[in-house]
Amino acid sequence: MHHHTSPEEDRAGLPEPRTILTRSGFSAADPLFSADLRTSADLSQAREAVAAHASRLWTEAARDGADDRPLYWARLVLAARLRSWQPGFPLSETERAGLLHLLETGSRGVADLDFPHGDRWIRVIVTGFDPFHLDEDPACSNPSGAAALDLNGWTFPVGAHTAVVRTIVFPVRWADFDAGLVEEALAPWHGRADAIVTLSRGRPGRFDLEVWNGAWRGGGEDNLRVSRTGRVPVPDAPQWTRSSLPHEPITAATEQSPYPVVVNTEVAEIPAGGGETVVRPDGPTPESTARGGGGGDYLSNEIAYRNTLLRDEAGQRTPAGHVHLPKVADPRDNAAVLAQVRLIVAAVAADAAQTRAGDGAQAED
Repeated sequence: MHHHTSPEEDRAGLPEPRTILTRSGFSAADPLFSADLRTSADLSQAREAVAAHASRLWTEAARDGADDRPLYWARLVLAARLRSWQPGFPLSETERAGLLHLLETGSRGVADLDFPHGDRWIRVIVTGFDPFHLDEDPACSNPSGAAALDLNGWTFPVGAHTAVVRTIVFPVRWADFDAGLVEEALAPWHGRADAIVTLSRGRPGRFDLEVWNGAWRGGGEDNLRVSRTGRVPVPDAPQWTRSSLPHEPITAATEQSPYPVVVNTEVAEIPAGGGETVVRPDGPTPESTARGGGGGDYLSNEIAYRNTLLRDEAGQRTPAGHVHLPKVADPRDNAAVLAQVRLIVAAVAADAAQTRAGDGAQAED
């Protein structure tokens, strides 16, 4: 059977991605991966090889810091390699899909998501996204993915506790959301993590703290050039979910920062009883139907929706919510954005530590 690469994998052959891979040293990942695949004699050896190379991509990208592009393009080169691999043993389509999924979770931080035990730790999960709109700008970065790499493993004192941050970078693909990747990655942590913050790339010149998330997909095209319109496909889902991030402490902590941080309560809705879509500056009205959260109707709204819904379904009060980062013209200008993201995450951790202190003994591990 012939295995076609995806439109996303095909872009990795463009000159800009190839330059990014060569310059970063991440072009070495492919020959090493190919060699280990070739010597895999059965499925379990193939699984080991895929998991090892995926984990190595993630740890090297997170160690190198703030450019999210080498990780993104190297992952796609390995995925294309794995998709076309013809092993010397029988490999079903389901098994190949399982290997591709291992590559995804291992190279995105999902498989490495782990925290030290004990109650001195404030555990903070931060998620970003891959670059997108690559047909217009194949060399673009996503500052939220850069922030995830920059923050992974960051520890810092917060009162009597120590905060530790672990991160994930999500794909800009509807199909992965349909398949439950957000829940697979985050559901186990609701009730165990002290805060779960989702980040994405927003408008130039400002940060937005998105207060409301809506259960609607507005047809945006993803990295596979796939579009989805309709309700977020989650069973029994409410029209709206709400951020529980500490908005006031965040804005206070960033007053001296270069970018304004806006608490964004805007939504687009169809009012109860129907009619046209209306934009409301102060959040939804009772019984309305969602058409856009503060963060719109694309995947950033959807990850915010799914994460805060998991919080509600787990019966938790954990700080959870979404931050849109400013879009910068040149990835080299990400530094100021990343410094301000650190202030935001530190404010969230400090608030979570205060909550823990207020909860007293019942917050023991």
